[in-house]
Amino acid sequence: MIHYQITPIDPKAHLFAVTMTVSKPNAVQVFSLPAWLPGSYMVRDFAKNIIELTAKDETGQTLKLIQLDKQTWSIDNNSSEITLSYQIYAWDLSVRTAHLDMTHGFFNGSSVFLAAQGFEDTLHTVTMSPPTESTLSEWRLATSMTRTSGDDFAFGQFCAENYDDLIDHPVEMGLFTLGSFDACGVRHDIVLNGRHRACMPRLCQDLKAICEYQINFFGTPAPFKRYVFMTTVLDNGFGGLEHRASTALMCSRKDLPLSMDAPINNDYRTYLSLCSHEYFHSWNVKRIKPECFLPYKLEAETYTPQLWAYEGITSYYDDFLTYRAGLVDEQSYLDMLSETFTRVYRSPGRFKQSVKDSSFNAWTKFYKQDENAQNAIISYYTKGALFALYLDLTLRSETQGKYSLDTVMNILWQEYALQNRGTTDDCHQKIVERLLGRDCQDLFSYLDNTDDIPLAPLLAEFGVDFTLRPSQGAQDVGGNQSKGYDIAFGAKTQAAPIGLKIVTVTQGSPAQLAGLSAGDILIAADNLQVTGQFEAQLQQYPLGQRVPLHWFRRDELMTGELIIAAAPKDTVALSITNKDKLIAWLGR
Repeated sequence: MIHYQITPIDPKAHLFAVTMTVSKPNAVQVFSLPAWLPGSYMVRDFAKNIIELTAKDETGQTLKLIQLDKQTWSIDNNSSEITLSYQIYAWDLSVRTAHLDMTHGFFNGSSVFLAAQGFEDTLHTVTMSPPTESTLSEWRLATSMTRTSGDDFAFGQFCAENYDDLIDHPVEMGLFTLGSFDACGVRHDIVLNGRHRACMPRLCQDLKAICEYQINFFGTPAPFKRYVFMTTVLDNGFGGLEHRASTALMCSRKDLPLSMDAPINNDYRTYLSLCSHEYFHSWNVKRIKPECFLPYKLEAETYTPQLWAYEGITSYYDDFLTYRAGLVDEQSYLDMLSETFTRVYRSPGRFKQSVKDSSFNAWTKFYKQDENAQNAIISYYTKGALFALYLDLTLRSETQGKYSLDTVMNILWQEYALQNRGTTDDCHQKIVERLLGRDCQDLFSYLDNTDDIPLAPLLAEFGVDFTLRPSQGAQDVGGNQSKGYDIAFGAKTQAAPIGLKIVTVTQGSPAQLAGLSAGDILIAADNLQVTGQFEAQLQQYPLGQRVPLHWFRRDELMTGELIIAAAPKDTVALSITNKDKLIAWLGR
């Protein structure tokens, strides 16, 4: 048996103290910490946060630790018990690692619990102790890990059936707000940490609708006995990471509902879709998963071209299921889908990287994006979602509504997840071919090539018009039928003390041809100081005119000319043309 004790020993210094006891260790006992965690495909080297690692035997004698690499240690011993002691520096305010201060504590097990090699499949127990500071005596603790002692939301004893289980239940501690609801007989808890004014009954009501729909989508019983939504509420934040019976989220205060009867605005809609996305992962990636993830190999990268199926399909369903759960209407859903289209169509990188390549290279190109990312890569989330839409509409069209992507997901659940089989690189194609009764290479070629997926004709078949228009500026994310700008600039900017800082530059755009690069500070155009209204002011110039620009690159003054050019049509708006046809796709 492996036992841990973890204590928020010094919140002001952001330190957790951990002890780990191994009974009947191997003669040469090896310990290691993961390099990455499931669902976040980048090597994060969690071991860099370990401080003062020591080892002792059952008599208290110090044992020599030999470090084998950046995250692995070995002990030669003849003792009956080994106890490791160490501290974890926790100052990463994200859903991925660990964070501790006087306001709250959070950790993923992969960043704090060393693994004892050879004992990964044995029972792991954990004592989670409260902070010693008297001012934090009212802190509570939330996790989906199996509790063996203590009241709900109290510090206490927990257990996990193996190491993979241990690190798949994140922990939140502090003075959080709590809400609970039942969905299909399963208890769900909502934990909000941070200052907010959220209406918890409204949040429970809306998440209950989403959760019940998803559980029924795959079939009861749910694959967990309890589920916990953990959200860190910030002034400006967004993110999520799925786990087998919980999810860790971040959102902005404006994303949460303030009353029972307030309409669902774009901000709240974004939060509900985030929750829907991570909840759907409870099936699609936590149980239905690539065979290379059975089991996870967390010491180094695990490459797969299948992430499009796990993040792309999930990204298609996250918005779609908020509609199916009755929380948004048809046009609101189409506006959400328009935003996904727009993110793809504004990425020149879609012509340079396929969706499968995007999946395979998630470890570097997608998770380590730089200022040129939009010009070089495509997201397997967004274009993967469009491919999922393509499969869904094609299945519905060719089978007159008998089959859909829903059918594919249920086959994956029944034939792979429930049979503990991992998916192969071609299994999604084989399932679609089985349903359509034909070779489907014509469909699945869009995962390998860089062509735009021909969705406009399919959407028209289901009563939806697809329109491309110019952008209206930085705040225009797609949707609606508003008239866009006539004149293009081709760079994203943010306010600077004087002028505008260039954040990204689109390849081939007027901004790039003028000589601007990311990091430049644009200070003047046409011999006038630029402001936040710069892009709107460009609309007054005739096509072909050359506008002098002045900017700083580091401390050097640069000059160039912006050639006024027509704005590209890179913004998508979807609108309903025939509600009777739309029912065959959206229903109700």
